[in-house]
Amino acid sequence: MAKKSRKPTTAAVRERPPKEDRTPLPKDDAELELEKLVFGDLSGFQQSLRENAGALEKYYSSDDDEGDDVVEGGAEEGVGGPGEDLAALADDELFFTDAGLGPGAGTIAVRGEDEEGAETAGIVDGEGGGAAAAWVDSDDERLTISLASVNQRRKLRETEVDDFVNGHEYSRRLRRQFERVYPVPDWARPPSPEHKRRRRDSSSSSSGSDMDIDDDSTALTTPPLSDFLQSTHNWTRPAASGKLKPEALNIARLTDVNHTGGSQSGINALHFHPSHPLVLSSGFDSTLRLHHIDGKVNPPATSLHIRRTPINSAWFHPDGKRVFASGRRRYFHVWDLESGAVEKVTRVYGHQEEQKSMERFKLSPDGRFMAILGSKGRVNILDAKTLQWVALAAVEGRVQDVSWYHDGSGLTIANKGGELWEYDVAARAFTARWRDEGGFATTVVANGGSRWVAVGSQSGIVNIYDRKLSFGGNAVGAVGTPEGPKPMRAMEQLVTAISVLEFSPDAQVLCMASRGKKDALRMIHLPSCTVYKNWPTSKTPLGKVTVVAFAGKETGMVAIGNEAGNVRLFEIKP
Repeated sequence: MAKKSRKPTTAAVRERPPKEDRTPLPKDDAELELEKLVFGDLSGFQQSLRENAGALEKYYSSDDDEGDDVVEGGAEEGVGGPGEDLAALADDELFFTDAGLGPGAGTIAVRGEDEEGAETAGIVDGEGGGAAAAWVDSDDERLTISLASVNQRRKLRETEVDDFVNGHEYSRRLRRQFERVYPVPDWARPPSPEHKRRRRDSSSSSSGSDMDIDDDSTALTTPPLSDFLQSTHNWTRPAASGKLKPEALNIARLTDVNHTGGSQSGINALHFHPSHPLVLSSGFDSTLRLHHIDGKVNPPATSLHIRRTPINSAWFHPDGKRVFASGRRRYFHVWDLESGAVEKVTRVYGHQEEQKSMERFKLSPDGRFMAILGSKGRVNILDAKTLQWVALAAVEGRVQDVSWYHDGSGLTIANKGGELWEYDVAARAFTARWRDEGGFATTVVANGGSRWVAVGSQSGIVNIYDRKLSFGGNAVGAVGTPEGPKPMRAMEQLVTAISVLEFSPDAQVLCMASRGKKDALRMIHLPSCTVYKNWPTSKTPLGKVTVVAFAGKETGMVAIGNEAGNVRLFEIKP
């Protein structure tokens, strides 16, 4: 069946008014309000432009901080002012690129000081500079808050009769009170022009494309590093009596070395300057840091960042003018402290195969030589001045550690199997070979003065040898033989692998430590070979000790670095 179309009747067509005669119905109040919300209020926009045109023109014709005109007139003179017809303006003259608010223009974020001198940072009204607030709630002006009726709000009052404030003032006082309790940290403050200038001058003194020298000093009163290096004054203090008592250790804790400008990783290297109050510390954060030592603040002096080179070893040269540093790389760096120049030594000519990494090295006490631990039982000896190869000491097995004699004439080399060799640099030959008694899996060896040598093992035992008595000879009380010496004492206080053995400069104290356990550190009195029982205590915050360094020519300050990146500082007193 075909569909029937429904067409309007003739009468209905006649009743519909012509198209050109149709007029829209007037809008009611609800429709006008909805249209204003969706499309905006044109009359209000135009009124706002009329009211602010004068202020905008005044701002854009004002001078900037340098005294030059920013914009010379936002529009033609007399056009767009109060009472002018905006329809006469071109469309592009109704808009401008916002380069920031001018003085007195609305609500702005500023950083300054309140009436009590405390630094503040927040949203305030009125004149000032800074970026506009990200959010401003107009309803804050309509709120009324009582400060006196609630105990927690009483501290926000400025006078005894102060009570009711609006929401905006309440927010301002809350922000001020918060910043009184939690001041803005130094790292969040914009650097001053003087600080930027010092960083730029320090950076310009470095050489090399992959090194950055940063001046991290935060104390403007810190003496310049050059003043210390040029001074002839020796800062080390000799002990009052010269002898320490074996019964108890008189030690006092000082402010941590890196209390300010600390490390971002564990401490791998720690060394005192030979003649000036400076401490060198470094770790896997690839940064060498120097701190002035005053026992109270220990402010940072300067630092050197070596990109992509986590540092394993770092030493002051005995002349005090250079710093040697290396990581698990085929090169090491020499930092000249006086000029700021950094030299990169990339290879040991003729010995590249056994020297695949220069991460472990030690400088001789006289400053003449540098011993680098290599693979295949090799130890390469370089001239510390010319950085040229001098000699090669080859032993059986894997080299675990080396230790220079106190006069720099030779060194003791230990392999992992508990065997030790004595090497004479001048003769380019070994003078002795001996085995650590009961030693297995040797980890570290250390020489103390001309008399003592200590050997640590994986089992946590430290054997202390007296070169006058342990190796036999004509001295009264001599024991053992040159090939099989007898230790004067076997220290068994630690139960994890020994990682640190360090003698004090006067060889009165031996410090042994293990990084395998928290607070695993002991001090040993020499020559009695007795352990101090009064220190460290259960409350001494040592952590997992990684490195220890003594200062001065006499027993005095001792610094202890740990895996948390802290460098504890103590002073030993007679």
